[in-house]
Amino acid sequence: MPQTPTERKKPQAVLFDSDETPILTVRRHTAAYFAAHGEKPRVFVMTFGCQQNVADSEKLSGMAEDLGYLATDDPADAALILVNTCAIREHAEKRALSIIGQYKHLKEKNPDLIIGVCGCMVAQEHRREELKKSFPYVDFVLCTSVLHRLPQLLAEVLEKGKRVMRGDEEYSVAEHVPIRRENGYRAYVSVMYGCNNFCSYCIVPYVRGRERSRAHAEVLTEVRELVEAGYKEITLLGQNVNSYGKDLEIPYDFADLLAEIDKIPGDYWLQFMTSHPKDATEKLVDVMAGSTHIAHRFHLPLQSGSDEILRRMNRHYDTAAYLKILDYMREKMPDIVVTSDIIVGFPGESEEDFEATLNLLRRARFDMIFSFIYSPREGTPAAKMEGQIPKETQNARFDRLLALQQGISLAANQPMTGKTVRVLCDGESKNDKTMRQGRTAGGKIVFFPEEIPAGAWAEIKIDRAEAFALWGTAAERK
Repeated sequence: MPQTPTERKKPQAVLFDSDETPILTVRRHTAAYFAAHGEKPRVFVMTFGCQQNVADSEKLSGMAEDLGYLATDDPADAALILVNTCAIREHAEKRALSIIGQYKHLKEKNPDLIIGVCGCMVAQEHRREELKKSFPYVDFVLCTSVLHRLPQLLAEVLEKGKRVMRGDEEYSVAEHVPIRRENGYRAYVSVMYGCNNFCSYCIVPYVRGRERSRAHAEVLTEVRELVEAGYKEITLLGQNVNSYGKDLEIPYDFADLLAEIDKIPGDYWLQFMTSHPKDATEKLVDVMAGSTHIAHRFHLPLQSGSDEILRRMNRHYDTAAYLKILDYMREKMPDIVVTSDIIVGFPGESEEDFEATLNLLRRARFDMIFSFIYSPREGTPAAKMEGQIPKETQNARFDRLLALQQGISLAANQPMTGKTVRVLCDGESKNDKTMRQGRTAGGKIVFFPEEIPAGAWAEIKIDRAEAFALWGTAAERK
């Protein structure tokens, strides 16, 4: 469990390669594999969950590569399988367990195969016990807070031939961890880890620990290197980026960090997620409005339009405060794209509460929302609350919410018809091989027929707008 404020200690920065012994042990193993097989052993990384998990998996892949492994997309070819799990919902955990179960036959074919389960799910003791008892072919678990200790766990498994199933906790900030990025033009940069908010429905503070900010100099160096390497979109990550700097010894907040990064020369977009409304400040908005590189895009999770439900959720703001900062954003940046999260069917949510959410959506006019039906998470206060909403009621409200938002999103996109927008291209569309796709600085998906390569900028004239996507043709290429 996370430490209470009185117990919490200042996180210590640790370096990935400060303990060379386990690193050398694993490298000797991979070198021996190469000598015996004429090729490097391969690592397969499976990722579940959010952007932070994607960033964590890039570090797992980077560390494995540093240790002598070669990445593969086929688990059947792997000598090392790492499953990076999510715990935000029980469904995500069940999917991960199902995938892990499918690797049993690979272990039977290759007893030397090493399988590790990482991430948020294994920070929970009951899941570690389940893996220990019901998945005997899993060799180790690696909690999110200690991902940088992958070499130590691998060395322990290789040297002792025993499973390592303990729930290590070390709420530090690891620097200089090797990263193998998924592509060469979009990059994630973690600026902080953990969460102090303890929303009543959320498991994150229990599995990722308390807030820990990276030193701003380390963040600036990483971003500068990415820009110099040609990356065109950089997204700063944290469970609540707006809390950045509160645990630092110097007076330095997230707005200060953004302002400094914005000074780095280059042709790139700077984005961030996720923000908590209680910590979204006018100072932050002012920095965004006056910047050169910060995208006019803000994801600001509302969760509910009812003040009573927000209180039950332990969100620490009311709808008036939320609308105040939202209005300030639009005053300073009329072109800003605002998205949000909504939870439907939270315990105690009455029809009046739900109508309040619908009314706030009509008032807020979000460009898009990410909506979820509430599901209880073991270990959270909301799971024990009275007034759990029947599934049928949840589903009906969810459908009403989506229908309303679809109309709002369509109305937000229609004025873009006839305009020319800058798009960062992502290559071929997954759903239509005749089309290419990309995103605007505001995150809106744009489809176009021209064969513009992934990672290139393009100017696209919008011909047609729908609720969740735009269509157009290339007007100019840069």
